[in-house]
Amino acid sequence: MLKSIRFVSLARACCSLQGRLLGGLATTWLVIAGLLLALAWLFGKGLVGDANLSHLRYEARLIATELNDEVTLRMEALERLSRRLPGNEPAELRALLEDNEALLAWFEGLMVTDGDGTVLADWPVVAGRAGLETRDTEYFPMVRHTRAPYVSEPFIGRASGERLVLMLVPRFDAGGDFRGVVGGMVNLTRGGLFQRLETSHVGEETISTVFTASGQLLFHPRRDGVSPDREPLRRASVLELALDGWQGEAKVELASGEPALVAYRQIWPANWVVGVALPESQVNAPLRDFLGKLWWAWLAVAVLLLASISWLVERLLSPLQRLERQIAEVGAGQRRYLALSTQMGELRQVANTFNQLEHERLSALDHLREREAFLDAVLASTPVGVFVADLEGRLTYMNPALRELLGLAPKSRTRDWWERIHPNDRQGTEDLWRHALTTGSDFVRQLRYLSDREGTLWLEVHASQVRGSDQPLGFVGMVKDITERRQQEALQRWEAEHDPLTGLLNRRGFERRLEEALAECTKTGTPSVLILFDLDHFKPINDEGGHALGDEMLRRIAQVVAWEVRRSDHVARQGGDEFAVLLPSCTLKQATGIAESLRQAVCDVEVTHEGREYRVTLSIGVAALQEEDESIEAVLGRADEACYRAKAEGRNAVVITSTGASQISGSEIDELF
Repeated sequence: MLKSIRFVSLARACCSLQGRLLGGLATTWLVIAGLLLALAWLFGKGLVGDANLSHLRYEARLIATELNDEVTLRMEALERLSRRLPGNEPAELRALLEDNEALLAWFEGLMVTDGDGTVLADWPVVAGRAGLETRDTEYFPMVRHTRAPYVSEPFIGRASGERLVLMLVPRFDAGGDFRGVVGGMVNLTRGGLFQRLETSHVGEETISTVFTASGQLLFHPRRDGVSPDREPLRRASVLELALDGWQGEAKVELASGEPALVAYRQIWPANWVVGVALPESQVNAPLRDFLGKLWWAWLAVAVLLLASISWLVERLLSPLQRLERQIAEVGAGQRRYLALSTQMGELRQVANTFNQLEHERLSALDHLREREAFLDAVLASTPVGVFVADLEGRLTYMNPALRELLGLAPKSRTRDWWERIHPNDRQGTEDLWRHALTTGSDFVRQLRYLSDREGTLWLEVHASQVRGSDQPLGFVGMVKDITERRQQEALQRWEAEHDPLTGLLNRRGFERRLEEALAECTKTGTPSVLILFDLDHFKPINDEGGHALGDEMLRRIAQVVAWEVRRSDHVARQGGDEFAVLLPSCTLKQATGIAESLRQAVCDVEVTHEGREYRVTLSIGVAALQEEDESIEAVLGRADEACYRAKAEGRNAVVITSTGASQISGSEIDELF
């Protein structure tokens, strides 16, 4: 009880005019001291930062130069080896690789491929490596296409089980034609390539890392106190610039949230990026210790000054204490106006001014209540959903029409409607709402709302900021139900790209997806395959059974084709009895198997008319998308030509266009497998 009384007395003393004045003086002193310390901190930090940044720049340049030299030496050694290699005889290649065993000081292993990407020889010999196909890897097409040395993305080695990269150089014959690649595997852990990074650093907390241009981590130091799991530079904002080729110095935020100085340099021969980071805590530690001692000295002086001033303030402010008590009573509603009896003219003037303002405030409050009652009546009677939000984004009012639309009870929380927004739309809506609150711009959004009564609704929300004479007051918004309009728009979009008979894509929708696949193939080399086929013996079905029977056959074939292909594939009815299938991310060998399964499945489809069964077969043309294709017409032409050849060979066949003008007929398909 005694402690509670003492606490209340202390709180009253702090809230008194005397306490406030003393607090103001103390705050002023602390602010001045803080400003001086802040200026000292800013100027000192700049000087310390410049010195450390210069050292960091030198260290990053030194590391980058050494790594450039290391990579260049290894590439030059592989190029010399490439020029000495004979033809493609595996025994001769393996013997020559064994003669160059001295290169294993730099490489974990060596390998040689032919022009198609098949590994012909390796040293040391690893079971299963000879004969390995590399044409579908990320590095072989790159070397074959650019005909220049290349360093691969990191991978796990077969023999060592450790992270490796492949350094590759192309092989050429006497006529300058591409004959394959020579590759050397570099061990990222024990290969000695990053030996300098293990030992060199500017300070105890310095972190040096190496990334590939795609952002994969190649090296991270393993010194005490630094965990490799932190990957401290991976989340640095300027890392994306460095991965695009920029090099320089910047101030970033590490993955731990700590600011740091960082320098990036490019390892051009390997397309790598080296980053050296120095945490700001280490940079500013000496300066922080000095300012901490200075702060305590200032604080001691402040305590002595406040003790001497407090006695003087208490003497001067005794008349104001009575004014303070009466103002507190007015604020608590215990009195309406001040009735201060004092000889101080200044205090009487303050009391009169306060009473006048209080009178005007009460009058304005009564007028405001009347206007609020009128506005509530108007909003309650309007059929349009209306809401009011404060500057913090909290909904302070929702009219009955809006509650009815949203399915909210009269006593439900206004926050409840946010929780019913569709999960896929909620984050974007909240981000746009926060942007409108920050900038004062209009909030316009179409979103899905999960209603208990009507399921998923589409709502259009439009809110605008309301401004007073000199500052914003809040937001007023309207909500409309646009579910029917959205459903109509979705139906129109679907009908524009789909065949109404089979539900498959039409020519327009299919060609758009084919253009996207060709762009992806040209850009990244992703393999895709196009299948075109016509129905054999379809005309008798239409002639003898009528178009209704023909349509039934088309629908059944569409169902069978859609069932046989993958979920990621695109099936279309080009028109009449012509169909097309696009197989994204699919090799020609895989597509051949799918085409054969389509041919066999359609053979089992039948329709019956007047006791007679009708069947059809497929004449199928298969063509792979190629990087040199300039338009989809080139792909469609190859597939269409193969389809015509299938018809010419007697129908019910699969003809594959492999590369160039070469084709594989149905009788040769089995040899592919």
